[in-house]
Amino acid sequence: MPALEVQRLSKRYGDLVAVDEISFGVGQGELFGILGPNGAGKTTTLEMIEGLRTPDAGLITILGQDALRQRRRVQERIGVQLQAQALWPDLTVAETLSLFAALYPRKVPLGRLLDRFALEDKAGSLVGHLSGGQKQRLAVATALVNDPEIVFLDEPTTGLDPQARLSFWEIIAQMKEEGKTVILTTHYMEEAEALCERVAIMDHGRIIAEDSPRELVRSLEFENTIEAVLDGEIGVEKLSALAAVRSVGQGNGEYFLHTNDVASTLGALMRLSADDGFSVQNLQVRTATLEDVFISLTGRRLRD
Repeated sequence: MPALEVQRLSKRYGDLVAVDEISFGVGQGELFGILGPNGAGKTTTLEMIEGLRTPDAGLITILGQDALRQRRRVQERIGVQLQAQALWPDLTVAETLSLFAALYPRKVPLGRLLDRFALEDKAGSLVGHLSGGQKQRLAVATALVNDPEIVFLDEPTTGLDPQARLSFWEIIAQMKEEGKTVILTTHYMEEAEALCERVAIMDHGRIIAEDSPRELVRSLEFENTIEAVLDGEIGVEKLSALAAVRSVGQGNGEYFLHTNDVASTLGALMRLSADDGFSVQNLQVRTATLEDVFISLTGRRLRD
């Protein structure tokens, strides 16, 4: 039995189609990511699945139950961390966890949660006095008070510094090791590559690609990307004609030359620079990533 099945899920706000007939499934024990830029429809999708927003059309099945008709029974078996979690600043950490736990018949011991999220020393501290990282850990802890079978995490590491983000990656990976199904949204392609077994890439309310990060990258017609800022007038058609270039992307003043032969493309780019009188700045060469998958599908960067 799949943990989650979504069929032709849709949501409109007037003329805006926030989610456009998307379908996907998640296996039990899987760590599944929904990757896409801000405004792609990721949060709206999660909120409909979680029962916080009513879809205009579509079916949602969670652990074999109709999530729309059996909402309360389903909500007792899932855990939810919202993108903008509302925590009461005048409650202590311990009081906050106890309050969330009181909503469920099944509860995880308070001490275990405090220990797991390194909040033991903050149990008596007011939420309003916590740092940003501590508040984020507490928000995720509230999603686990009922020992859920499926955990939904909406942009769990947004706004965190790199060290705090890596710490959260360890927490998320541990959830999977415990057998929980984890479904997270993110606009960090490196987060999706590091954590997720499969990802669905969303853009403008639609799923435009779905597979494991490795297979999505392998589906590209190139192995490397040259990123460069070009100081001067240069047409994309000239860059596309360079040796070994398979495609060209552009965004925020940068050009992305996708190639299978870095040496040939770099040599041709430098010769073109000398002939046409423009300079090459901020040059980087990297292997293909999910960022390149998104660029190849949409023509722009994930976080433009």
